[in-house]
Amino acid sequence: MAALFGALAAGTASAQDKPAADAQAGHDMGGMPPGWIKADQIAMLCYPGMTILDLIGPQYMFAALMGATVHLVGKTRDPMTSDTGVTIVPTATFDQCPRDLTVLFVPGGTTGTLAAIGDEETRNFIADRGARAQYVTSVCTGALVLGAAGLLKGYRATTHWAALETLADCGATPVAERVVRDRNRITGAGVTAGLDFGLSMVAELRDATYAQGVQLGCEYDPQPPFNAGSTRTAPADVRAIMASMYASFPGRVREAFKAAGAGR
Repeated sequence: MAALFGALAAGTASAQDKPAADAQAGHDMGGMPPGWIKADQIAMLCYPGMTILDLIGPQYMFAALMGATVHLVGKTRDPMTSDTGVTIVPTATFDQCPRDLTVLFVPGGTTGTLAAIGDEETRNFIADRGARAQYVTSVCTGALVLGAAGLLKGYRATTHWAALETLADCGATPVAERVVRDRNRITGAGVTAGLDFGLSMVAELRDATYAQGVQLGCEYDPQPPFNAGSTRTAPADVRAIMASMYASFPGRVREAFKAAGAGR
């Protein structure tokens, strides 16, 4: 079903395109519930050093929204490489991105995210589009970019566990949950939470039946071999190893916030 949604999404820029989409997909969609095709404008920030799964998990879900246009937005349209070596090419620049968005989304990372926080042009773009977007969203440390742009002050939010406490430095209330919604701010925790976030957004923008169809179509039925995906469940020795690896990150985030004037 997700494959069907994806094919239709690619061919349905608006409700007027529905007959062409039906023909392309080879399915009779005459019985489709009202509201399943909407001309959503979704902008997903891209920057060098981002974590690619932060972007691609939600992008898969957004791309299944019939009628939606998903923009991969960068300062330029030059290829940029993620923190795991995957290269992606933005489809729009900041100037080319629609001014009024249904969804503004920011992925996370580590050093790449710190650089994005420190980049005034990036912060200004996020602040501008976020001021008018219907939904302001992020996954992982993308929330820190939202915070640096002044978009999380007074909101509950989440991010990767290693940086969760630093959300308070930009005026947010840190919440250790997988997906956190506070009014029109919807934030996901670390990396793989982007899949849960993405399905939540599909349900928000369409309905639960649509979202469950996407989930079944992509067979999202997680059965991990270990129960170590949370600081609440990981063995103590694993927590100690990972905590030591991330020990300096909160301090680096606070330095980046301070330099960017976040929370003022």
